[in-house]
Amino acid sequence: MPFMIMDHAVDPKQKLLEDLGDLSTVEIFNNQILVAVYIRPNKTKSGIYLSDQSREEDKVQGKVGLVVKKGPSAFVDDANEWFKDISVELNDWVVFRPSDGWSITVNNVLCRMIDDTAIRGKVDVPDRVW
Repeated sequence: MPFMIMDHAVDPKQKLLEDLGDLSTVEIFNNQILVAVYIRPNKTKSGIYLSDQSREEDKVQGKVGLVVKKGPSAFVDDANEWFKDISVELNDWVVFRPSDGWSITVNNVLCRMIDDTAIRGKVDVPDRVW
């Protein structure tokens, strides 16, 4: 198994979006990205249970999140040097260094505010990275 596949009762993307609710009154400035932090469920598909401590670590050391808002100049690069051929859109799973983001809670969901240049990549499923 190339990565630890988690047992999701519901799609993690849908769960985060549902928990966040309406973000229409949340405005993100400049090149900032608002990312909802992915916290793993307590069980893998193969039946291994994660400790509560492991899941608590996701809150501090989680490296994957869902893009839920973008500032107006996020991923905009007139010189075409930083973001050439890169597209990061709402609802993409992105990878980042935890220390690069400012930890905040929005509508009771753990999020990070991150500069667009601190996003290190994208993944198709959040379980792919730890």
